[in-house]
Amino acid sequence: MTLPPFSSSRPLTLGVELELQLVNTYDYDLVDSTTDLLRLLKKKGKDWDVKPEITQGMVEMATGICTSHADVFGQLDEIRQGIVECADRLDIGVCGGGTHAFQHWSERRIYDTPRFDQLSSLYGYLAKQFTIFGQHVHVGCDNADEALILLHLLSGFIPHFIALSASSPFVQGNDTGFHSARLNSVFSFPLSGRAPLVETWDSFGEYFDSMMATGIVKSMKDFYWDIRPKPEYGTIEVRVMDTPLTVGKAAQIAAFIQSLARYLTLERPYSPQEKDYLVYTFNRFQACRFGYEGVYVSPRNHEHRSLSEEILDTLDKIESHAIALKADEACAALRREVLTASSDVDWLRRQHAQTKSLAEVVQRQCARWRA
Repeated sequence: MTLPPFSSSRPLTLGVELELQLVNTYDYDLVDSTTDLLRLLKKKGKDWDVKPEITQGMVEMATGICTSHADVFGQLDEIRQGIVECADRLDIGVCGGGTHAFQHWSERRIYDTPRFDQLSSLYGYLAKQFTIFGQHVHVGCDNADEALILLHLLSGFIPHFIALSASSPFVQGNDTGFHSARLNSVFSFPLSGRAPLVETWDSFGEYFDSMMATGIVKSMKDFYWDIRPKPEYGTIEVRVMDTPLTVGKAAQIAAFIQSLARYLTLERPYSPQEKDYLVYTFNRFQACRFGYEGVYVSPRNHEHRSLSEEILDTLDKIESHAIALKADEACAALRREVLTASSDVDWLRRQHAQTKSLAEVVQRQCARWRA
């Protein structure tokens, strides 16, 4: 297989994917009801994109091509409502969150597809540990070279995306101390992390061919990068976010990414350089571990400041672009969260402090997803 051509798409259009948890309603552990849920959804006769994920107890919902925050929210909410209605018929719950609070990966079952079976054979127990739940945002690009430039410019904002979406403090019954523990599972994969700094599709094709020649890569799906190009869609795909606890929050994050992409595309405040990645792993870890309170180191001037300050400064820079895209209310909501140190992680930990029960926390997550 060779690298497919990059399909042109309308710049700054969006596509959003959310991976969701399916749980039983007696102890709120994950439940192997993926097949039954998909069967009921199909009977509704709607053109909804809902499909299985690597293990039972997961589904992925996705929008079509969206132009605005309102469009993203409308599509996500319609699919959310349909999933909840079908889940009610099966007497199961559905919720967001980047990890399930207390499930044990060893109890999971791989969903039976050739791709998932191949991943299980290749990665062993890591495949079951991939029972984690993320939000992916696709951004449309006019051409392949512009897509690669935007990919590298957006890479400097990976900590922002992690902190704003973080919703995975609990793993296998324990508070990890992380805001996004989910990404620790992603980092286990050998082809995770950042994309190589190439700025033309021809150069990327040479890199892809070299990786193909090694025998460890067969398609773009084998790269688990934080941001990767999706040539068949004509997009770049931002992949570091936890699934938020509501579709409203997911739509706000998509609006933030769209506004930031417009700012970077039209103003082009700087050009990608390899030195931009010197502090990439450090900044990403700080966001995963501490959220808004993490340290952000500027790759350009080496200034240290809190990630909350950096996010607020970014929101100031992109405000006119958010207004142009009618995303200003969504970005204002994210600003309020940062200013008040509110987050999905904070909400989850407060629920646990109140109930002393992770099962109760998951039950409340399901109630929040319904609302």
